Amino acid sequence: MKNNIGKLKDCYGCGVCTAVCPVKIINLKENAGGFYSPQISNEEKCINCELCLKVCAFNHKELSLQNAIPKSYAGYSKNDIIRQRCSSGGVGFEIARFLIEKGYKACGVRYDISNERAEHFIASSVEEYTPSIGSKYIQSFSQTAFSEISRKEKYFVSGTPCQIDSFRRYIRHLKIEDNFILLDFFCHGVPSMLLWRDYLHNVEKEIGKAGFVSWRNKTNGWHDSWNMNVDPVESNDIDWHNSYNINILEKKHFYQSRWKGGDLFYKFFLSNYCLNKCCYKSCKYKCFLSSADIRIGDLWGKTFKDENLGTNAVIVFTENGAKILEQLKQCNLSPIATNTCVEGQMKKCPSLPLIYRHLLKALGKDEPLQKTFNHIVKPYRLLTIPKRIMNLISYKLGIKLISH
Repeated sequence: MKNNIGKLKDCYGCGVCTAVCPVKIINLKENAGGFYSPQISNEEKCINCELCLKVCAFNHKELSLQNAIPKSYAGYSKNDIIRQRCSSGGVGFEIARFLIEKGYKACGVRYDISNERAEHFIASSVEEYTPSIGSKYIQSFSQTAFSEISRKEKYFVSGTPCQIDSFRRYIRHLKIEDNFILLDFFCHGVPSMLLWRDYLHNVEKEIGKAGFVSWRNKTNGWHDSWNMNVDPVESNDIDWHNSYNINILEKKHFYQSRWKGGDLFYKFFLSNYCLNKCCYKSCKYKCFLSSADIRIGDLWGKTFKDENLGTNAVIVFTENGAKILEQLKQCNLSPIATNTCVEGQMKKCPSLPLIYRHLLKALGKDEPLQKTFNHIVKPYRLLTIPKRIMNLISYKLGIKLISH
């Protein structure tokens, strides 16, 4: 029996194993639950090198970056347009821009309308990197971009904490770690692609084929930026080279706020009803646990509640990361306390909901998403009202009343 990634179940789906495989028999495929997972295309061609297991963060209890001493900052871009266009303060984009101008290539995530997915891509210029602006609250397909990484060039790579943890193992194996700056972010978890496609197709029944999607929009301010925007224009009508200088969302054909009536995607996602299984039981990257050089996020807590333009939490874990921030003149950065940095962030894995399997079976059939919510989620929410009330009281009082 060959010892390879095929023996793992419910892994992160980071895709790094597809890049390290010397015989290229590992592919990232969507499983029945709507999550990317590695599949062995030809078991007999496996040479039993076990490199896929060596670089796999899911296969290791410890992080690839050990003994890091984090330093925390509040930060935002000095460019008002970039700060407005980005989901938070724009620090992540400014780091990428700084490094691209220093000769690095940048590997980030954009949304691909034609394939209805988020995907990693490699950019050689600031203009090419522009589609990375904005949060994408779905799992990214990383196989193509990660496999195109050259050993001879320098890269800035951003991704989820689990992707970055595996990626550091990969470049360390290749002995090219010094050529990379790695960035991750506070991750809530990734929802099933079945949910995303049901949501998108429901919207398209109202507006026609989508041409542009945005998960966050700060038109009404940073704290009210949880808005889904779907624009029915052709993707080639969007001038990505100038899109961070203009507001391409002026004509919103679908606009739904998390707060006002409640957007269905956010109802599922933020309530953790259909995240990847590993997000419930195997995430080891909360708060200050990271294998990145730099971590970013939103400073959602009480300290910045009156700030409404967008401010990043920025955490530095390595000397290389610290050197980047020292040279980052495009941003305002101020040291903050570590507890301030994680205010409002998810501090531990959520519990697997009792409706999980039933819900995944109901998703992906292009039925009205509201129907799925009404028939499965609403009854479950009624059953959990007492626990949610106790959680709210516990949060307000700052004490632990019940176990999760």
